[in-house]
Amino acid sequence: MTRGTVCLTFDFDAISLWIGRQLVSPATASRGEFGVYAVPRVLHLLEKEGIESTWFIPGHTAETYPSVCREIVAAGHEIGIHGYAHEPVSTLDPERERAVFHRSYQALTDLVGHPPRGNRTPSWDFSPVTLDILLELGLTYDSSLMATDYEPYYLRAGDSVPDDAPASFGRETSMVEIPVSWSLDDYPHFEYSRVGQAILPGLRGADAVISNWLDDVRYMVRDFENGVAVLTFHPQVIGRGHRMLALERLIEGLRALDVSFSTLESVADRFRQGHRFAIYQPHDSKGEGS
Repeated sequence: MTRGTVCLTFDFDAISLWIGRQLVSPATASRGEFGVYAVPRVLHLLEKEGIESTWFIPGHTAETYPSVCREIVAAGHEIGIHGYAHEPVSTLDPERERAVFHRSYQALTDLVGHPPRGNRTPSWDFSPVTLDILLELGLTYDSSLMATDYEPYYLRAGDSVPDDAPASFGRETSMVEIPVSWSLDDYPHFEYSRVGQAILPGLRGADAVISNWLDDVRYMVRDFENGVAVLTFHPQVIGRGHRMLALERLIEGLRALDVSFSTLESVADRFRQGHRFAIYQPHDSKGEGS
């Protein structure tokens, strides 16, 4: 029995990342193209390590690079929805958001040969109707929100967060949330971008980031029983040489912590079947050291 679960997830945005930001010059588009170029090296590492992962693919990527996407499917990895052209859903009216989801759903169904079961919204954004659309499509889980760190939970419908009264919480739905975190995403740590007056400096040393990620998992296996940690990567980011070497070291470090690797779909299925995750048992109450 392992001491916890780690899910390696990959957002294969390609050019769509820059379309969603309305930055489609040859320079920015080429940054997305590098992600396509880097996919084979990521797949090779995962195959060598015997790790099944979850890939969230925008409809635009599936339609623009079908052969590369089919390689991901053929390698046995799970495929989930990630918008069409990386649209932040809160910027869309309900009709447009619904149309985007349906187009993406169909593109991935055509790619894989069966409907996707999971979703990750671009930029981890949510609108008041996003959950309704996910339920309409018959999806079973989402991985975009951050209310917990190591514990899946069921999403609520009908929450209200006014600025002049206490928040009120709606009814629990059947949609499983498998939480994420910006701190466990490669993009904000590594990637440089400038949009208007906003600058995302990125370009951090890889070893410091990997050390932080390992410490998050180390804390999980020390103080929680059956926790789940979700790490998020982008081929156009993690695919650079020094970061690929860091990813290799990360996997080696995770194996030393005796965790298992899983797709998000498998975690969601176990959660729906009643499997308990992330039981808090702080190490100083276990009668043992860390």
